[in-house]
Amino acid sequence: MKKILGIVFLMLFLVSATEITSTKIQNPNTLEGTWELVSFNNYDGNDVVKTIPPTDGYRQIKMFYNGKVMWTRYVPTDSIEWFGYGSYKATDSTLTEKLEYMSASMKKVANENMEWHMELKLEGDKYSQIFIDADGNRINSENYKRLN
Repeated sequence: MKKILGIVFLMLFLVSATEITSTKIQNPNTLEGTWELVSFNNYDGNDVVKTIPPTDGYRQIKMFYNGKVMWTRYVPTDSIEWFGYGSYKATDSTLTEKLEYMSASMKKVANENMEWHMELKLEGDKYSQIFIDADGNRINSENYKRLN
């Protein structure tokens, strides 16, 4: 009987000492979190002319935390690695990423200073990073959903 009471007491203690975490997004108006690519958009001026879903098995994940960004892409039929890590700055309407390092395949196509300036559309659990040409016209976008 003493053993049973001891076990029950220990279980109650452990349960009460367990921190309950919420999966609710603390601030939906922040870019901080983990995101998964859901589609690409092509633009003509400010209009979306085509939305392209990722191919089967394609996964691209981005994480934004404490001013740092990391992303990786997986394509089952492609052995070329694509990933990067660096810092980011976001305003209500802009996103700038400056990568510190990246995969060799990405480095071949990256700009010299490894910095990207994009238009940002953040709406709760989804965001789009829109690439702009030298004349300020929208070219295409990557569209993400929040994972956490």
